[in-house]
Amino acid sequence: MAISKRGAIFGSRLVKMLAASAVVAAVFLVASASAESKARIVRLSEVQGTVQIDRIAGEGFSKAFINLPVIEGSRVKTGNDGRAEVEFEDGSTLRLAPGSEVDFVHLALGADGNKLNTVQLVSGTVYANVHLKKARANSGDQFALNFDRDSVTIADAAHFRLDLDAPNKATLAVFKGKCSATLPSAQFDVTEKHSATIKFARNDSASEASASGDSAKHDAKSNDVKSDKDTFVIAKNFEAEPSDAWDRQQTEYHDRNASTAATASLASPYAYGISDLNYYGNFMNLPGYGNVWQPFFIGANWSPFQDGGWAFYPGSGYMWVSGYPWGWMPYRYGNWAFANGVGWFWQPGFAEPYYATPRVLNAPASTKIPTAPVAGHQTVMVGRGLAANPPAGTMRVLTINPGSAGFGVPRGSIDHLNHIAKKMDRTSRPATVATIAPTTTTMTSGSPSVFGTSSSGSASSSASSSRMGGPSPAPIGATTHHSSAPTSHPH
Repeated sequence: MAISKRGAIFGSRLVKMLAASAVVAAVFLVASASAESKARIVRLSEVQGTVQIDRIAGEGFSKAFINLPVIEGSRVKTGNDGRAEVEFEDGSTLRLAPGSEVDFVHLALGADGNKLNTVQLVSGTVYANVHLKKARANSGDQFALNFDRDSVTIADAAHFRLDLDAPNKATLAVFKGKCSATLPSAQFDVTEKHSATIKFARNDSASEASASGDSAKHDAKSNDVKSDKDTFVIAKNFEAEPSDAWDRQQTEYHDRNASTAATASLASPYAYGISDLNYYGNFMNLPGYGNVWQPFFIGANWSPFQDGGWAFYPGSGYMWVSGYPWGWMPYRYGNWAFANGVGWFWQPGFAEPYYATPRVLNAPASTKIPTAPVAGHQTVMVGRGLAANPPAGTMRVLTINPGSAGFGVPRGSIDHLNHIAKKMDRTSRPATVATIAPTTTTMTSGSPSVFGTSSSGSASSSASSSRMGGPSPAPIGATTHHSSAPTSHPH
C-alpha cells in the first residue's frame, strides 16, 4: 500500500510537471512565432491610369487602388498610360513607369529585425529611391532589384533607374549614391551620375554555344559571335527618359513633406505615408491625447470609415483599405478616437504589428465601424469605395467639397492645400482650384567610357517600349477620380 501511495504521489507530480512543461512550451512557441514572424506589408502609395495588381489571392491581376497592401509574392504592372509607386516602411520607394511589371519576390524580416527586400523587374522601367537603415557593421536592411539573371544592390542610400530596353539589354542610371551590379560573370559599381548598359548573353549556357558550333566557325571580331556571358559598358553620364520628370516630381513631393516638427516626435519606427499625412492634414497637441493628426476638409458628420473597401489577402483574410489618399498609417497603426468639439483624429502607434482592421476609441453611437465580409475573396466597396487617379494631365480643375477629407485629390496636385482648407473652414463652401500642369523631359545623351568584359556598341539607351494591354474589369463599386499630375524639376 505504501509503495502504491508513493507511486500515486509520483504519478500526480509527473502529470503536473508535464502540464506545466506543456504550458511553458506553448508560451515559448507563441513567443518564438511572434519573434520570427516574416509577415510584412508595404504600400501601393500611388496609382495613375491603368495599373493592375496580383494579390496572390488566386484571381490573377485585377484593378489596383491606392493604399492596397503589397505582400511577398504580389505582382504590380502598369499599362501604356499607367504609373505606380510602392512605398516601404522606411519611406523608400519603387516607381513603375508606363508598360512595366515587377514581382515582389521577397519581403521578410531578418533575425535582427532587418528588412530584406528582393524585387524582380519583369519588363519596362522602374525608379528606386532607397534609404537603407544600417543597424551595425555588416548588418541592416537589404534591397535587391533583380532583372534577367542579374541583380542591382545598394549598401547605402541611392536613387537610380533600371530600364529593360529590349529582350537582351538593360540600362542602369544612377542619380544619387552608388549601386553594385552583379552579373553571372562579373561584378561592378556604378556611381552617381553614371550609367551602365548591360547586354545579356544570347545563349542560356556555354554548352549551347559549344553545341551550336565552336568559336572556330566564327570570326572573333564579328558582331555575330554568340557570347555565353553578359557584358557591360559604363558611361560617365546617362540619357534622360520620358518618366524622369514624374520621378523627380514624386521625389520632391516626399522631400518637401516628409518631415515636420510634429512628425519628428513620432515614436513609430515607420515612415511610409508620413508625406501624405503632412500634405493632407496637420498634427496638433490635444490635451489628454497628446500628439494627434487630423485630415483637412472634414465636417461634423465625417467618419474615417465612410469611404474604403475590403480586400482579401491569403494568410490575413480581409484587410480594410482606406479610399483616402492619406489613408495608410492611420488604418494600420495606432487608433482613431473621437472627442466632442474636435471630431475624429488619429493617435499614432508605436513599434507594433500592423492591423488588418483599424482600432477605434470613443466612437459616437451613430458611427458605423467597418466589419469584414464573412466569406469570399471579392473586393467589397464601402461608400465611395477605393480610389485610383486618372492618367497625368487629363484634368486641369478640381472641386473639393466640405466633408470630403481630401478624397479624390491626387497628392501634390494643388499648391498650398492647407490654405484652401483654412478658407473652407471659414466659409463651409466647396473650393474649385486649378491643378498643377505636368512638365516634359528634355532628352540628352553623351559618349560612353568603356569598361568590363566587352566594349562593343554604344552606351546610350532608348526609351522603354510599352508591353502592356488593357486593364481587367474593376471590382463592383470601383470609382475613379480625375485630376492632373504635379510639376517636376531636373534631378
